Amino acid sequence: MQYKRYYGSVHYSDEDQVFFGKIEYIRSLVSYEGTDVKSLKQAFEEAVEDYLELCESEDVEPEQAFKGSFNVRTGSDLHRKATLYAREKGLNLNNVVTEALKKYLSHANST
Repeated sequence: MQYKRYYGSVHYSDEDQVFFGKIEYIRSLVSYEGTDVKSLKQAFEEAVEDYLELCESEDVEPEQAFKGSFNVRTGSDLHRKATLYAREKGLNLNNVVTEALKKYLSHANST
């Protein structure tokens, strides 16, 4: 689910007969639940609103789901090759990784 640039997970507990989830891709734990799809979606949107209101009342910046940076563990050999390639081309490693991801996703989306 998506609401105001936040993404929510959807899970089901057969034991409790309830759908539940949490806002994904942020460190804060913000959860919600509902007995059907409609109530789950409403609870998710209310959870996002509550989170944003809490951040505002505490004068803290709400976390963004995707900030534009992340850590990648490539292994030392690939790290070395990418770094040397970047240096050879007069680029920085971030540019090389960004372009590689764009090409990979462009190809993946076209197949």
